[in-house]
Amino acid sequence: MTAKETAENWINQNLDENSKFEIKQLLDGDASLLEDAFHKNLEFGTGGMRGVMGIGSNRVNRYTLGMATQGLSNYLNKQFADQAIKVVIAYDCRNNSKEFGQLVADIFSANGIHAYLFSALRPTPELSFAVRHLGCQSGIVITASHNPPEYNGYKVYWEDGAQIVHPHDAGIIGEVNAIQSLDQIKFDSNAENITFIESEIDKAFIQTSIEQRKTTKSDPLKIVFTSLHGTSITVMPELLNQAGYTDVHIVEEQAIPDGNFPTVESPNPEERAALDLALKKADAISADMVVGTDPDSDRLGVAIRNDKGEMQLLNGNQCGVLLTDYLLDKTELKGNEFIAYTIVSSELFGDVAKHYNVDSEVCLTGFKHIASLIRNNEGLKKFIGGGEESYGYMIGDFVRDKDALTSTLLFCDMAAELKANGSSAFERLCSIYERHGLYTEHLISITKKGIHGAREISAIMDRLRSESPKTLAGETVCQVDDIKVGTSRDLITGKQSTLDLPTSNVLQFYTESGSKISARPSGTEPKIKFYFSLRADWNPSLNYMAQEKILNDKIELIIEDLNL
Repeated sequence: MTAKETAENWINQNLDENSKFEIKQLLDGDASLLEDAFHKNLEFGTGGMRGVMGIGSNRVNRYTLGMATQGLSNYLNKQFADQAIKVVIAYDCRNNSKEFGQLVADIFSANGIHAYLFSALRPTPELSFAVRHLGCQSGIVITASHNPPEYNGYKVYWEDGAQIVHPHDAGIIGEVNAIQSLDQIKFDSNAENITFIESEIDKAFIQTSIEQRKTTKSDPLKIVFTSLHGTSITVMPELLNQAGYTDVHIVEEQAIPDGNFPTVESPNPEERAALDLALKKADAISADMVVGTDPDSDRLGVAIRNDKGEMQLLNGNQCGVLLTDYLLDKTELKGNEFIAYTIVSSELFGDVAKHYNVDSEVCLTGFKHIASLIRNNEGLKKFIGGGEESYGYMIGDFVRDKDALTSTLLFCDMAAELKANGSSAFERLCSIYERHGLYTEHLISITKKGIHGAREISAIMDRLRSESPKTLAGETVCQVDDIKVGTSRDLITGKQSTLDLPTSNVLQFYTESGSKISARPSGTEPKIKFYFSLRADWNPSLNYMAQEKILNDKIELIIEDLNL
């Protein structure tokens, strides 16, 4: 149906009067707004279903969440027909998250499914943990991660605590698409099928998180922590305290959960501006490090003291590589371990694993794919840790999603041990570069909103496919991987091979020096992202900053060559 037809179909169903009024305004108003709200249904991407809140089939509201939950309920009842089905639901700090969480619990309960609902906001990694801890068949978290305030979303987890992948994602979508009328959504709650969770899961999560440590000693470390108005404030202070870190200074202005994120333009620890208050506090009190988490506590931003004593923000690859190196160095390896990272992340992850004679596996973007690797290797290889460039890390597999809480604890342990030995996390990072070569990364995100934006993003990818660059910053492009069609082309020999990856709309260009440039439309935001990862041999005659500048200048030339 057209957007207009879909809107008219909605307005003629059993909607609340306010929703009908809003649809009528769209029908009588700007055609582009109607088109954007109703031109499609929200879809599951790398992080589940996410979108702008408001009325419409392409918006997050009680009806789109209702259809998703009714479809999931139908799927669960078919998959586990002979079992008493249980789900657990969490929600973050965003506007409407608590109400949406209750709505979802009500629908599950009306479908004969027992719903465990956190009584207050909780971090996403705790939800992943709770799925297996409570023996549930599925889990839901209401969140839009680090997106702007107008967004919200719906992440679905399977019984292993991981986000859904094939075939369950397709099966659930099929059930959602089979709903022909909003009247098919069972909104009437059955209170007997809802149990509220207070603090009992917090205690179990903290205990299990502490069990992941490689040390039981916490040397003095002065830490500045900001929750960026999000959920980590409910767990992180107690987790660090129980681990022995008592010199923790909270950025109070950002400690109050608030879906409007009043102190930042974006609640994303990937962006320096989000951590400005924490960095200022760190300098004021001479802190050793800064840690900041996004609203649902699955992403972690870290700043450490560099060789000049200044606070330096680590990018996602640097933090992940430091954690990976620490885990492998402190684990008694038996030869059957592996680490994992995603296709747009730094190849330094693989270099570090090779140094310790540990396997590394590469997967598509999104931690649901890392979780799939864990599931596929169960009984064969032990998962040590994993990460991706977008500030997400997993320690062990007790949480099968990004976990900023446990990652913070392990990073603090590493930094404290290094400090006690007269070194630092920055010196450790430089030693890794000396061993494997200097890697410098950069990310460009281009926002293209609405249906027209989606077409523009598609056109950019089509152009890059049909007019692949031959050189970048004066270097020959020697290999092009097109993960959408599953092929890798060697531009020097002309040989083409098949990639061992599921299809995804990603292009990657490799240069003769080992640099990698990736182009990928986001699965959760109206953006196309360009990932730059450049490598050069370590030059002992230059300091880190000078060497990094050389590669950053080269990145600027590549950006010009790509006309970005």
